[in-house]
Amino acid sequence: MPPKPPISAENIARQLDICAQIAEENAAAHRAPLAFVDTYGCQQNEADSERIRGYLRAMGYAFTDAEKDADVIVINTCAVRAHAEDRVLGNVGALVHTKAKKPSQIICLCGCMMGEDVVVEKVRASYRHVDIVFDTHALWRFPELLQRVLHRRGRVFDTPGGDGAIAEGIPLVRQNALKSWVSVMYGCNNFCSYCIVPYVRGRERSRAPEDILDEVKALLANGCKEVNLLGQNVNSYGKDLQNGWNFPRLLREICALPGDFLVRFMTSHPKDASEELFDAMAASPKIAHHLHLPFQCGNDRVLKAMNRGYTAAQYLEKVAALRARIPDIVLTSDVIVGFPGETTEEFEDTLKLIEAVRFDALFTFIYSPRPGTPAATWPDVLSPEEKQANFQRLVDAQNQISKEIHEGYVGKTFRCLVDGKGQDKRNNLTARTNSGRLVHLTGDEALIGTYQDLTITAATTWALFGEVAKAGEAG
Repeated sequence: MPPKPPISAENIARQLDICAQIAEENAAAHRAPLAFVDTYGCQQNEADSERIRGYLRAMGYAFTDAEKDADVIVINTCAVRAHAEDRVLGNVGALVHTKAKKPSQIICLCGCMMGEDVVVEKVRASYRHVDIVFDTHALWRFPELLQRVLHRRGRVFDTPGGDGAIAEGIPLVRQNALKSWVSVMYGCNNFCSYCIVPYVRGRERSRAPEDILDEVKALLANGCKEVNLLGQNVNSYGKDLQNGWNFPRLLREICALPGDFLVRFMTSHPKDASEELFDAMAASPKIAHHLHLPFQCGNDRVLKAMNRGYTAAQYLEKVAALRARIPDIVLTSDVIVGFPGETTEEFEDTLKLIEAVRFDALFTFIYSPRPGTPAATWPDVLSPEEKQANFQRLVDAQNQISKEIHEGYVGKTFRCLVDGKGQDKRNNLTARTNSGRLVHLTGDEALIGTYQDLTITAATTWALFGEVAKAGEAG
């Protein structure tokens, strides 16, 4: 099925006209109205929230971190796990109190949860203080949805579903000038049996390469030091464009741009992680020596039930091919414990795989059924207690590996981007190595935004500690 044509420039211009109308109305008030945007879930949601903030700023809103002070609240939701949904609904329920004290407050729910019909109906029936509901495909229409509520009150629901279309030209408010999210594509075609994403974000749609390159050029001109390319499966980029572009080519073109910057990307699906990708990563010093490559499970029967499209042996072959090209590559991954039907014996294969690969870090989860996915109806063979025990074994094993790897950094010096303020007064700054490892250090805040050679002095399971290297120590 061919992708939908992009949202027309005329349609985006109409939304910007509405922004100007609302801004004019807000300018007549005695103070700038305030907006609060709360984001749950993945980096793609963060990127979407930047566009929501961009619209809000164009409408004359300033921003606040306090729900009670906000005139407009936007909660951008995640549907990947039940825990995230429960948190969202609990926090939305609590907003009934802020709205009772401020009846004019407008509460908006958007994002992936709003792509689930059952959730939308629950909000419609049980969360009547919510004024606007829209899914990811309707985000580009946010100004007109808000205007409808501002002018006529009542409730607005806009959840078209489907595959959506690319919308260019939406203004952005980025949270971090040094590090920027750049979505290269949306949606997913993989339909892993446990995953709700293809149902709520639709099929894969790639942005035009010229639009991505123009966005990256503008970021670099404004001082961006790290460009983070996003997609549910970046390795599928370009398959729907039919113009010869793929993700390795996009990486090469971005790295050819002038400037001192680093490119990161996620997420890569193992079945589509090609040697061409590995070659592109190895060829450019501008591409971070880090790959997030979710394997999910080490047992072949379970991988097939998950509809992952590879075996454990094939995954290990890809890791070997990558490490042959980039020996110092940092590998991270996602793992699901307790998938329906998984036995403890099959879980042992996951432990064997992490010992074989020795990941730098893992994101680990106990399986969470998502209604509407095939796996949600499948029976379990393990009790919750058995799943928790296996989960703890996995965490303990990975923590030991991470600690050992981090201890190997001590005494070495790495070029790092000093990227922000730390939360610990003893280490007032944070930095990241090329491969994305967090480094705590002490120094002048003037270092923020600069690359520094840092000598690692200590390590824990989760972070490194360092100091600015003395002359001649870089290596």
